[in-house]
Parts: sequence; structure tokens; C-alpha cells
Amino acid sequence: MVIIRVALDVPIDRLFDYLAPDADTADIGRCVRVPFSSRQISGIIISVCETSSVPEGKLKYAGQIDRQTPPLPQPLLGLFEFCSRYYHHPIGQVVMNGLPVLLRKFKHTGKEQPPSWRLTDTGKSITLADLPIRAKAKRQLISLLSEHGIITAEICKAMSSHSRKLLHEFKDLGWVEQFTALPEKAVFSTASSPAPTAEQAQAISEILDRTGTFTPWLLNGITGSGKTEVYLQVTASLLAQQKQVLILVPEINLTPQLEAVFRKRFPGTTLVSLHSGLNNSERLQGWLQAQRGKAGIVLGTRLAIFTPMPELSLIIVDEEQDHSFKQQDGLRYSARDLAIYRARQANIPVILGSATPSLESYHQARTGRYRLLQLHSRAISQAALPTIRCIDLRVIPAQEGLSEPVLDALRHCLARKQQSLVFINRRGYSPVLLCKSCRWIATCKRCSSRLVVHLRDRQLRCHYCGDQQPVSPACPQCGDPDVLPFGHGTQRVEAALIRHFPEARILRVDRDSIRHKGAWQQMLDRIHRGEADILVGTQLLAKGHDFPNLALVCALNADASLYSTDFRAEEHLFAQLIQVAGRAGRANVPGSVLIQTEFPQHPLYQALIRQDYAAYAQAHLKERRSAGFPPFVYLAVLRAEAPVLTDALEFLRQAAALAAVTENYPHIQLFDPVPAHMTRLKGLERAQLLIQARSRRHLQTFLGDWHQRITALPVHSRIRWHLDVDPLTL
Repeated sequence: MVIIRVALDVPIDRLFDYLAPDADTADIGRCVRVPFSSRQISGIIISVCETSSVPEGKLKYAGQIDRQTPPLPQPLLGLFEFCSRYYHHPIGQVVMNGLPVLLRKFKHTGKEQPPSWRLTDTGKSITLADLPIRAKAKRQLISLLSEHGIITAEICKAMSSHSRKLLHEFKDLGWVEQFTALPEKAVFSTASSPAPTAEQAQAISEILDRTGTFTPWLLNGITGSGKTEVYLQVTASLLAQQKQVLILVPEINLTPQLEAVFRKRFPGTTLVSLHSGLNNSERLQGWLQAQRGKAGIVLGTRLAIFTPMPELSLIIVDEEQDHSFKQQDGLRYSARDLAIYRARQANIPVILGSATPSLESYHQARTGRYRLLQLHSRAISQAALPTIRCIDLRVIPAQEGLSEPVLDALRHCLARKQQSLVFINRRGYSPVLLCKSCRWIATCKRCSSRLVVHLRDRQLRCHYCGDQQPVSPACPQCGDPDVLPFGHGTQRVEAALIRHFPEARILRVDRDSIRHKGAWQQMLDRIHRGEADILVGTQLLAKGHDFPNLALVCALNADASLYSTDFRAEEHLFAQLIQVAGRAGRANVPGSVLIQTEFPQHPLYQALIRQDYAAYAQAHLKERRSAGFPPFVYLAVLRAEAPVLTDALEFLRQAAALAAVTENYPHIQLFDPVPAHMTRLKGLERAQLLIQARSRRHLQTFLGDWHQRITALPVHSRIRWHLDVDPLTL
């Protein structure tokens, strides 16, 4: 009797047994269709055995096993099992979460890679001089093809329909051709690379000396120091050995820029990009290329950590401190931490790169658990670090959010035909709509948050649940028509700048302005072509971008984070300001940064002026140690939500009582259940219970036992709960 044990996408933390007479151990890791309740669903075969705890008469027969697709390799199954065990999430949901949607639905077709475009011999002889000066689109396409060699189907789809018509016109002229065939192993080739600086060369040499061994590297380089060049040169060495490299980036908006850099450097290597901007078919095709070893480079956001790569030899985590690497719903995993586990599992190096590492990673490097590599100078010799100055708002007040020194600096930049960036990490027009008579404030009915004024659309919006309502012409509480917006967002700052500089080309970049497909790339192109004088933006512009003509950065409303109850808020603010300051003066243009604040003597701002991350990190680590916060303790949070707050709190009290009945965990500290910082979210009341330990091992042992006890609790259907291990926010 052959029995397969299957992981299914259901909220039950166990495997399910099925009869499969034709199965054997070669099917471990394959997708299978099985009956579950009254439906057929997909799962992954985790093991094959001959016995089951379920009586033979109750076992059901499995359906079709997918033998067209190679099985998931054992190391990847091991990664799924570790993830399930560490984050206390059902194994089936962990496994199925890591697979492309079409593979989960058994709808993959095994089609070849969609066709790409490349220049023919005739097309290679075409120069820009052969095209009319006014044919900008044609000239841009020829330049793109000449520079990159190919235009992939993914890039082609992202282009405008007019561009695709031009490609077909070029095909009729014999300038380009479509191709689909990919070699089993792409022939390695690399474009010319700049000579590394002494610091880069040292970092590259040290990393390459330890390939083939598990070594976590923390690459701490100032903005503009050339961390990407280190990635490229280490990658080149490994690709020459027919190995694979996995690169993780925090946000989809950073993916196209880094992808273009790697495509340009390695034109003969198949690179697949995996992120949420792809449709299901595109994601599946890229995933299959990686699994079959055809893709030398996989570049993606956090979910890419689960991509099967048989020849994986290096993992790179760029901007490792970014909170986007931690999933905040469902399976709450950290892609950065899983990258370290996967590197240890595969016995390969992992590079964590950042100008401002997380305090956890920096502490690991200082204590010797990670190896520290530092880049202290900018890669371009004439590109100096920007000068940073604080503007004391107690002495020089701001009008419409902008102080006079900021306006003067913007005028100076405009006169020199240089670009400037006004950074305010708050979108919308104003964060508060207030009645001056009765002090009424517009709040969201579904969340414990204020509604943000979007004046251009005459709407109030909740940035947490997405609720929208029209701006009221009068106060709904007292009827006073004198209802005014208070505070500043990107839209209000943009409007003020238009009034001050009517001749300037002002470009606002935030989540609202890039909602339409292709808008983000179009804005980046405008900036690089010099078609914008003043940028107004949020953290979308804070990291990963290289604007050679950007000379000035002005940071507004930075003090807001200093009032936060989140113990990580100050660390996050420092990293954010260092990152956005690093956008200035990256080429021949000297850079300067102005920060408006009411606390110019605050240690954070003083460290920023010196641009001394190490001193700031060491001082902040001392504070963390005395306060009993990570990395000196390990945390988990049990959260519950219900329509009524008392129900959520009562559930947490019952869970705490289950922990109190055992005396086996003296090293664990449980705090009292309390309402969450944002008590109401999307119509539900939320509460939380904090668990703390001095040892990760003690915490995990306790959580494993406690989680099983909580799961056995009779919970009302209105109550939802989850466990968040290593939470980023409390």
C-alpha cells in the first residue's frame, strides 16, 4: 500500500494522507490533485510511505500527479518546513504560498518562453543618423536594442501599444526578429566593467575567497559607494562557473532599475524578474526557468526567496534594513532572515547590503556572527558626500510647510539648472480636516485613524482601509462652514511650490501619482532626461535611484517620527534621511541637504550632520540594551481581532492563562493583553499580547508548545488571531 503525505493550502497544521498506487519517492516535491471535503484541490507531496495513522478504509485516492514539471528540490522543502516551524504557520499554507498561482491551480501549460525581440544583422547597421530627428520613439527603440541586445516579452508588454507597433514595423523592414528558443545553459558573457575602487576590490576579493561556504556578509557602504558594483563583479565570477544568483530587493519600484543594470552587464545571461507586478503566466514562466536552471540571475521581491534554483551559489539582499522584507499579513515571514537560513542550508555566502543596516544586522557584525565589509567613500572620485544642515523652525518659521532657507536654496538650484528634491513622507494634501469652532476632526469610521484630505479630488481618504468620502462643505457636528485642512502632504507642498516657482517644472512622485501602469517608469525617464526641476516625493524616491543632476534635498516634517511610540521609529527615520540625503551630489554636482526641525540638537540629527552611522548605531544599541529591546531580547506578539474589543481581550487572557499553567518556561515573560496602537482597523477591534525572551531557542520552544494549546481553544467564529514572530511594530 503506497501512501503519499500531502501539504494542502488549508489552515490546519498537518499533512494529509492519500492512497497513490503509482507513486514512488521520485514524486516527492511534485504537485498533485486530491479530494478534500467536497472539492478537488492541489497540494505538494512531502513524503511517500507505506503506513498511515488513518484507517485504510477511510483513505481516499489521490488524483493526477504532475510529472511534467520537475519536483521541488529537497532543500526547498526543507526551507518550507523551517519557515512553518519558526513562524508557527500551517505547513500547507507555507508551501502553497511559495508557488506560482497557475502551478497551484494545476493550470500551467508548459509553454515556451514568450518571444523576445533582437536586432538582425541589418538592424545592427542602423544608426540614429539613419532615422529622422523627430522620430523620437523609433530612435529610443533602436538605442534600447543596441544597448541591451534584446527586448524581452516582459519589457515589450510594459511598453506602449505604439512601441509594439513600431517593433512589428521594424520586423517588416528586416531590422529586428522574434526568437523564443533558450539554451539549456545560457552562454556567459559580460559587458565591460569599471575598475573597482580599492575598497570595492577588497570587498570583492574577500567574498570570492569564501564562495562555497556559508558566510553572511554585511556590506555597509555609504550612499553612492558602489555596493551594486560589488554585487555585479561577484555575480560575474559565479556566472562564469555556470552558477545561479538570487537577488532580493525590498520594493517592486526598485526592481526595473536594478534589472536594467544587471541586463546591461550580463547580456548573454537569462535574467528573470519575479514580483507582484507580473501576471500569473509571466510569473510561472520565470519561476520555471529558474527551477530548470536556465535563469542565471533571479531578481525579485520577498516572495522570490522561495524560488527553486538548482545551482544557487549566492544570495544578495539589497537594502536589507527595509521593512518591506517582512510580510505583514498571512504568513508573516522575513525574507531577509529566510535568506540567511537558505544560505546556511546551501552552504553559500549571503550578502546583506545597506548604507544604514538594521541594528540587528549591525549587532551581528559587531559580535562576529556576520563578517563586516565597509565602503567609506563614493565610487566616483569627484562625488563628495552632501553637506547636511538643520533649519531650526523655532527660529525660522515655515510658511506653507517651507522655510525661507529652503525656498532660497530651491531658487539657487533653479538658477543653476540643477534638480532638487523636496522630501515629505506623507501623501495627500493634508493629514487633518479640522473644525476650528468645535474641534471636530474627520476620522475613519472603520479605523482608528484620521482621514487624509485629497483636495484635488475633493475627497477624504483613509490610507489604511481605503475608505473614501467627499469633503464636507461644513462641520457635520456644529454646522460651521469654516472647516480647514491642517498639516502638509505631498499635494499641498506641490501646490505651494507651484505658487512660489510658477516657471519651474514640478513633478510629484507618490503612490497616488503612479497608480497607472507605466506611470512610474515614465516619471523616472522624465527625471533622467532633465524634464523636471523640482521633485516632490515620498520614500519612493528615497533609495536606490541615481539622479546625476540632483543637487539639493529638502526634508520636511521629519520630527513626526520622534513622537512615535514605536521603538524602531527613530532607527527608521535615521535610515530614511540618510538614504534620501544620498540622492544628492552623486556625480559632478555638489550636493546639499536641508532638514527642517524643531530639535536641531537631537542626537539623531547631529549624527546625520556628521553622517556617522557607526556612532549613531552604537549609541542606539546601548539604549536598546538598557530598555530591553531587540537585538538583546527576542519578541513575539499574539494578536486578536473581533467586532468588539472586549472579545479580543478576553481571548488573549485565555491564551495567557494557558501559558501560566506550565512552569517549564522560566525564561519567558508574558505581558498583559492590551488594545493595539491602532485599535480599530478595517472595521475590527484589535488587541495584542507581547511575549519576550532573552534566548531565541527558549522563545521558540515555548511558542511551539503554547501555539498548540491556543489552537485547541474553542474560539468564536467572530474572533481571528495570529502569532507574529520577530515583529517589526508593536
